[in-house]
Amino acid sequence: MRARLNNTFQSLQVRNYRLFALGQLVKLIGVWMMFTTQDWLVFLLGGTAAQLGIVTALQFTPVLALTLLSGRLADRYDKRKILFVANTAWTILSVLFSILVVSGSAELWHVYVFALLLGVASAVETPVRQSFVSELVEIRLLPNALGLSAATFNSARVIGPSLAGIAIALFDVGPVFVFSAVLAVAPLICLLRMRPAELYRTELAPAAAREPARVVDGLRYVRRRPDLMLPMVLMSVLAFFLFNFPVTLQALAKTGFNTGAASFGLFTTAVGLGALVGALVGGTRRARPSVYTVIISAMVFSAFGILVGILPVYWLVVAALVPTGFFMVFFAQAANQRVQLGTDAAYRGRVMALWVFVFMGLNPISGPLVGWLADHAGAGTAIWLGGSIALAATTLSLVVQLRHSGSRLRMRLRPVPRVQIVPAVAAERA
Repeated sequence: MRARLNNTFQSLQVRNYRLFALGQLVKLIGVWMMFTTQDWLVFLLGGTAAQLGIVTALQFTPVLALTLLSGRLADRYDKRKILFVANTAWTILSVLFSILVVSGSAELWHVYVFALLLGVASAVETPVRQSFVSELVEIRLLPNALGLSAATFNSARVIGPSLAGIAIALFDVGPVFVFSAVLAVAPLICLLRMRPAELYRTELAPAAAREPARVVDGLRYVRRRPDLMLPMVLMSVLAFFLFNFPVTLQALAKTGFNTGAASFGLFTTAVGLGALVGALVGGTRRARPSVYTVIISAMVFSAFGILVGILPVYWLVVAALVPTGFFMVFFAQAANQRVQLGTDAAYRGRVMALWVFVFMGLNPISGPLVGWLADHAGAGTAIWLGGSIALAATTLSLVVQLRHSGSRLRMRLRPVPRVQIVPAVAAERA
């Protein structure tokens, strides 16, 4: 057990990574508290699921517009300094938003404006943060560091909404925003305490001598790499149709089961709990995951998405959300690791910017669409329909990959029933 734990958390032995993880955990707890409370504030101000979808769209529109540029910056300039500036902007905006809410002056259009402005800060910060992990640890620890980063995110996803649901019931929405703004200071302190000399990176050349790091070169690089294209395409499909839980679970709690903020918090906590376990399991991986790990985990996640949408009983939905969260993150993490570990360092910032683009940048379109569907056809329908489309797409990708590689599926019934991927050479011998 001790050896297993040491293997799971080995990246935390690196001081810079430990500071990074601590700062992100504290900030993300506040972020999830704010997002949960912000979504609830929309309904308190008389909003609908469709208007909540608009908030989500505004929050992610900057990702659509700025993320690829941010990836260019990450490949050309000091990532640590960019992160400090972006997190400073996030903190200032959080403070202003909390003042507005506490004063009782907040209106729905204020939520729209701050969702957009916070989205700008996030669009700059996210791809830089993703690629910065590779500078915090040596390459052999990178799969573990990526897994722990996902675990950090999902720990906050468990803790944040739970605290928000309790805090809203006890103190109303205003104090929750204030607390979130205070927690946003943590990454600034941790970034300042890092030791730049211990980062795993090459020294930056003088500005005039640096390569231009054009966005189009990063796009061409991915286009020439089918092993990177497939996880990107899968993520874009699932992100569009199935990753809209902030919208769909909010609507499911309020209109599907006629419950309140605490129930929405429980839904989100169930997803986050499963996601945390999935992140920790994926964090034990020591090598680049196979394409079939990515595809099959996406298929299972899609199937659980369908199940969540059709279950008629509240507690069954809560129970089903746990494995849904597990496979959601297991898939996302495997795809992320396959992309990061297969990308040359010179292109990593731009490639991870494209990853964030397909993961989050489609929300401006999918958020309002899913919100509209939840309003008119029901939240459950929006979830199972998205899962069905995702399952069809992932099944098609499996068929295409098998045909391209010459491999085939084999079902074994003993000693334990399981499906195996038989490589082309072995398939021919069989």
